[in-house]
Amino acid sequence: MVNIFYKSRKDFIMGFGDIFKIKQFKSEIERLTAENQALFSDNSSMHQKMSELGIYDYLKIKEMISSLEKEYAQKEEDLKNNYEKQLENSHKRIKKELHDLEQEVSKKSIKCDEITAILTSLSAQEEKLSKNIKTQTNKLNKIKELVKAINYTFDNYLNYEPSAAALRFPENKLSDIEEISPSVILKLHCMDVKDLRKAYRQNDKQIDSVLQKYSARYTTKANQAIYKLMVLALRSELQNILYNLKYEKLDTSIEDVKKVTQKFLLVAGEGNQSIAGTLTKFIGEIEYLFINAVKIEYNYYVKKEQARQEQMAIREQMRQEAQERKALEEERKKVEKEESKYHTEIEKLKEQLTQAKENELEQLNARILELQSQLADVIVKKEEISNLANGKAGNVYVISNLGSFGENVFKIGMTRRLNPQDRVNELGDASVPFKFDVHSFIFSDDAVGLEKKLHTILNDKRVNKVNMRKEFFYTTIDELEQLVTDIEPTAEFNKTMLAEEFRQSLSSDENYSNDYLLSDEESDEDDD
Repeated sequence: MVNIFYKSRKDFIMGFGDIFKIKQFKSEIERLTAENQALFSDNSSMHQKMSELGIYDYLKIKEMISSLEKEYAQKEEDLKNNYEKQLENSHKRIKKELHDLEQEVSKKSIKCDEITAILTSLSAQEEKLSKNIKTQTNKLNKIKELVKAINYTFDNYLNYEPSAAALRFPENKLSDIEEISPSVILKLHCMDVKDLRKAYRQNDKQIDSVLQKYSARYTTKANQAIYKLMVLALRSELQNILYNLKYEKLDTSIEDVKKVTQKFLLVAGEGNQSIAGTLTKFIGEIEYLFINAVKIEYNYYVKKEQARQEQMAIREQMRQEAQERKALEEERKKVEKEESKYHTEIEKLKEQLTQAKENELEQLNARILELQSQLADVIVKKEEISNLANGKAGNVYVISNLGSFGENVFKIGMTRRLNPQDRVNELGDASVPFKFDVHSFIFSDDAVGLEKKLHTILNDKRVNKVNMRKEFFYTTIDELEQLVTDIEPTAEFNKTMLAEEFRQSLSSDENYSNDYLLSDEESDEDDD
C-alpha cells in the first residue's frame, strides 16, 4: 500500500515536473520561433538589400568571369601550343633557307673569286696596254713633230726651185759671216720646270734625229765638213737666241731663228749647187724644231710672269682688303654711334612715360616702338659689318659688260664692301665705256675660297692666261647659272644682260627718215 502510494506520488511529482519542463520548452520554442522570425525578417531584408546592391548580379558576373577565365586559359593554352608548333615549323623553314643561302653564298663567293681573278688579269693587261699606248703615243708625237717639220719645209722652202744666183751669198753680206761663231752651251731656264724640261728634251731628240738623218746624205769630205761646221754654228746660234729671249719677245726670237737659218742656207749653199735641194730640206726641218725650242723656253717666261702677276694679285688683294677693313671700321663706328643715339632717345622716352599723362602714353609708346624698329635695323647692319670684317666673309659677284667685251665674257670677283654694288659701280666708272650688268651676288662666310673655287673651275676659259688679276672668262650665261646653282643653290641668278647704255648708244646711231618734212606754214600752225 505504501509502495503503491509512493509510486503514485512519485509519478505525480514526475508528471508535474514534465509539465513544468514542457512549459519551459514551449517558452523556449516561442522564443526561438520569435528569434527565427526575426532572423527570417532580417534575412529577407538582407536579401532585399543584396538584391538592391546587385550582389546577385555580381555573383553571376563572377561566375561568368570564372567561366571566361577558364575559357581564356584553354584558348591561351591552345594558342601557345599552336604558336610553339608554328615557331618550330618556322625555325625549320628558316634553318633550311639559311642553309640554302649559305650554299648560294658559297657558290657566289667562288664565282666572285673567279671574277676577281679575271679582273686582276684584265687590270694587268690594261696596265700593260696603257704603257704600250703611252709608248706608241710618244712615238706618234715624235713622228707628228717630224711631219710638221717636213710640212713646214715644203711650205716655206720647196714651193719654188732655187737658182744658183739665189743661193749665192751677196758681197755686202760677207761681213755677217763673222757673226756665225760657236757659243758656249748655256743653262736654259726651261730646265728648271719639269714639264718644260721634258718637252725640251723631246724636241732636242727630234733635232738630233734630223741631224743624223741628213748627215748620211753628205758623202764627200768637203760636204761633211761644211755640214758639221754648219750644225755646230746652228746650235750655237740657237743658244744665243734662247739666252737673249725675254718675256714679250717671242716673235722677235722666232724671227731671229728664221734670219739665222736663211743666212746659213745662203752661206752653205753658195757654190754647192749639188746639195742645194738637200740643204733646203734640212734647213726647213731644223728651222721648225728650233722655233719649237724657242717656244718651249718662252713658256718659262710665261710661267714666271704668271707667278709675278699672282704675287701682284696677292698684294693688290691685301691692299684692297686693308681699304675695305678701314671702310668697314669707319662704318662700324658710325653705326655704333647711331645705335647709342637710339638707346639714349629710347631711355629718355621711357623716363617720360613714368611722368606722362594718360592722353600722352599712347603717343610716347608709339614713338618708342618706332625707335626700337629703327634700332633693330641698325643692329642688323652692325652684325653685317661684323661678319664682313671677319677676314673671309664677303660677296662674290658675277658681272658682264656686253658693250665692252661681248656676249660671252664674264668677270667673277669678290668684295667685302657692305654694299657690293659699290664695287661694281667702281669697276664701271672709268676703265670701261659702259656700266656692268650684275647677274649674281653670292654672300659667303668664305668668299675668298668661293671665288678661288669658281676661278679654278673656269681656269681653262680665262681670257688672260698670264695675268691672274684679270678675272675675265669665256663662258655662256647658261653655264654660269648652272655653276652658281650647283655651288650655292640659294643664290639668286639673273640671266638678263640689260646693257642699257650700250643699247641706247646703238639706238642713237640709227638714221631716221626725213621723207616727211613740214612746210613753213604747217610748222607755224604747230607752233600756234
